[in-house]
Order: sequence, then C-alpha cells, then structure tokens
Amino acid sequence: MKLSSKSFDNGGVMPGRCAFAVKAPKGHVRLSDNLNPELSWTGAPPATRSFVLLCIDPDVPTRPDDVNKEDREVPLKLARTTFTHWAMVDIPATVDAIEEGACSRGVTARGKREPGGPEGSRQGVNDYTAWFKGDSEMGGDYLGYDGPCPPWNDSVVHHYRFDLHALDLDRCPVEGLFTAADVQKAIQGHVLASASLTARYSLNPRIRLL
Repeated sequence: MKLSSKSFDNGGVMPGRCAFAVKAPKGHVRLSDNLNPELSWTGAPPATRSFVLLCIDPDVPTRPDDVNKEDREVPLKLARTTFTHWAMVDIPATVDAIEEGACSRGVTARGKREPGGPEGSRQGVNDYTAWFKGDSEMGGDYLGYDGPCPPWNDSVVHHYRFDLHALDLDRCPVEGLFTAADVQKAIQGHVLASASLTARYSLNPRIRLL
C-alpha cells in the first residue's frame, strides 16, 4: 500500500497553509489556514473493510522550561514525546483520497465540534485538547485535524507522520472522545497493511527548511 500527498512530498516541508500557525515578523507566530493536507492511497488489500488515519509528531519537548521563551532555545538534547494532530477511524474501504481542506479549514477556538470527513468516518480528539486545557479562550475538545504549531524557539525540526492502516474491521472499536492511543490499541491484530508519509515543519526563524 502506498500513501502520497499533493500538498507536500514525503520528507518535504509542510506548507504553511496546512499548519496551525506560521512565522510572523512581530509576535513570532500568527494563526494560519489550518487546512488538512491532501492525501491519497493505492494498493490496499482486497480484504480491506475500513481505514484508520493518524498524524503524530514525535518531536515534542517533554519539559516546558524553555518553550516559547525569549532569548532561550529548546535544546536539541532534550528528551522528546509525541503529540497527536489527527485520529480518524471508519474511513470506508471505497475511499482512496481526502482532498486538501475537506476536513479542516481555519483554527476553531475551543475545537471543531463536527469536523468534515468521508461519510461514515469518525474523528477523535487531538492533543490540542490537553494543550489548551484551562485556557478561557481556547480550551475545549479539539476533534479532527489541527496542524503543526511547534515551539517557535525549538532547535529541533518537527516531523509529522501520517500513518494509514487498512483494517479487517468495518468499525474500529473505540467510542466517545477517543485518542490516537485508543485507536492504536484497538486495531492490534486487525491491520492488513500500512503506509506512511512524513512532512517537516519549524517556526524557529533561525531554521531554514529546504
């Protein structure tokens, strides 16, 4: 199975229009178009009954000490953890593409309530839910896709990996405000094939992405 995108090349740069934020000359960053990237796939096994799509950043700082602080930079050697940007399940086996902007357009304060997606699909919460918890203006349940917004002073270029899994299940056994971790646990033993695609992104003005 092969996963590709018209929005970016594998290993290439995520376009700013598909990010949560972009660089700004004043105030470091500004909110962006937050469009989900275009994704398409081929070669799914004939026995496929549904697809699962995840997008996870494995380069998130484990400590907030230096994050977005003036005259400081998040060190390269700092241990990193994951941040989920998208978790979609029950994508019908007949679907082989998701158009750019079909599931997300713009940043929605407090999170999208009913994100767009293929008919019959369901979308879980991403980690902006935890990030904005307690914020009076932005706090809420962030469903569906929300794009990159790495620390603007991070010395590490972040990688956004899109993983598509073909399942032998019509319905993924997750309920409610499910997470990517819930999905990964639920699909164990039911994956027929997988494909992945990675984009790079940074908001650090010192880093030039080529």
